[in-house]
Amino acid sequence: MKIFNLGSINADYFYRLPHLPQAGETLASIGYDRGLGGKGANQSVACARAGAEIRHLGAIGSEGRWMVERMEDAGVDCTQVVIVREASGHAIIYVDQAAENTIVIHPGANRAIPDTVLDDALDQAEDGDLLILQNETCLQVEAAQLAAERGVFVIYSAAPFDEAAVRAVLPYVSLLIVNEGEAKALCESFGVALPELPVKQIVVTKGAQGATWHNLDTGGLIVMPAFPVKPVDTTGAGDTFAGYLAAGLAEGASRERAMRLAAAAAAVKVTRAGTADAIPARQEVEDFLENQPKL
Repeated sequence: MKIFNLGSINADYFYRLPHLPQAGETLASIGYDRGLGGKGANQSVACARAGAEIRHLGAIGSEGRWMVERMEDAGVDCTQVVIVREASGHAIIYVDQAAENTIVIHPGANRAIPDTVLDDALDQAEDGDLLILQNETCLQVEAAQLAAERGVFVIYSAAPFDEAAVRAVLPYVSLLIVNEGEAKALCESFGVALPELPVKQIVVTKGAQGATWHNLDTGGLIVMPAFPVKPVDTTGAGDTFAGYLAAGLAEGASRERAMRLAAAAAAVKVTRAGTADAIPARQEVEDFLENQPKL
């Protein structure tokens, strides 16, 4: 099965500072780094490193070509990533000596993806393919509806959480992925407990406590514990989980097997610093699983 991803592409600019700046203060950084980020790009890279056929739908500004090159190097098909007038999406990240941070995000090109990208890409979608979405781009509802009409399995990561955006997309979603905080906020928004949410299937990620797959049609539940590792950097762990989960489902794995693969990939990821560049390759994940207890 093919995977399509309508997803954000961000440049992450990291500045290490002696302390976080106060109002009116000018500081010289003591370190600088630039990396590929954005939930969409992270998930596409995770799909590709898992071995899936992944096509990214998105937009960058003219200065963002390096991000597309990095995604292509990871194995992502970026044919449907277009260049628009707006600046590429990016995040300015200040990190102090105690690892506290402040972040400013500019959505930029991620909110200026033209409709033609959807039409050109999803015209190639077939019954049983997958579409993954996150809440960092425009055209989420349009993409989800178009995909659902074609029999495509729609996976939606409801992050960053926005009540109105989730409500608009949910009627077309096959599988909703949320963390515990997002699940709580969603239940409060609808005024119901999790089993009464208007979606057929939900995966709730719980960090070091693992993840659960709730089949709200049948009441079925899959519990996947997290693998014990010593974390170095949890950034991008959720995107790694989502990308590997989608890849597992696309290759026809059972839900249990896909969840286990995703949990293992996330476990390997958190042992490394970084975001997209730190997402492990499939063989690394399989080697990790060889040393774990069997299901």
